[in-house]
Amino acid sequence: VYGKLDAEIAGALMSIPAAKGVEIGSGFGAARMQGTEHADEMVLQDGKPAFLSNHNGGILGGISSGQDIIARMAVKPTSSILTARKTITRDAQEIELRTKGRHDPCIGIRAVPVAEAMLALVLADQKLLDRAQCGPTATS
Repeated sequence: VYGKLDAEIAGALMSIPAAKGVEIGSGFGAARMQGTEHADEMVLQDGKPAFLSNHNGGILGGISSGQDIIARMAVKPTSSILTARKTITRDAQEIELRTKGRHDPCIGIRAVPVAEAMLALVLADQKLLDRAQCGPTATS
């Protein structure tokens, strides 16, 4: 039930400051697809199994399918903007407040390498969990 690869990825990406959404594979677009469109069909190519699409983002049933893992993250804009904004004081007075300068870090320009690092940590953790449960294998 717990520890699914897609859930671990989503949790890691959502832990990044300013992250507001995560989708894997076709993500939210999958809700507009028919099951026949979304299902990743398998065929034999050169005697080996291969997928015709990757709508599931490389994860089926919480386990890597061997395809590329595709995850996207939405990041909100920084909240300290120079435009006056309405707010309320401690005394319950409505006022307009204008922020002077930047008082919160902007993840925007750093989001891609931070997200890639988080994904790498999740995959390394999953590999270590597999090795702990199954022992060393030919691929470890």
